[in-house]
Amino acid sequence: MKSIDLPRVLGAATALYGVAIMVRPEWLAKPCDLPLDPEGRPTQQTGLLIRAIGARDTCIGIAMAAAGSESARRTATWCRIAADTADAALFGVLLDSRQARRKAAGFALSWASLCALSLRSSRS
Repeated sequence: MKSIDLPRVLGAATALYGVAIMVRPEWLAKPCDLPLDPEGRPTQQTGLLIRAIGARDTCIGIAMAAAGSESARRTATWCRIAADTADAALFGVLLDSRQARRKAAGFALSWASLCALSLRSSRS
């Protein structure tokens, strides 16, 4: 029986999430209590930054999912771990709301940890 390549699966999920927040930036803005316009949509500046995060996540996710070698997949996964750790540190310190800081940092750290654990499962 063939085993699941967890880093590839996490990469695909990361890419899908990246695309999702590029299309619907409010999915990241609302839980982080980022600025919204009167209609409840992210402000232009907020939307721009969220879409940049989404583009980064999409690229890293595709690299994780499509890497041709174990070494390339591990490198891409380490990039995902580094990005999520940086997100946790920044969101965890700089968001205005304590609840938003805890939620965003917790989510980012959880994803970084899951990706780190996936590296152990993919060792040859």
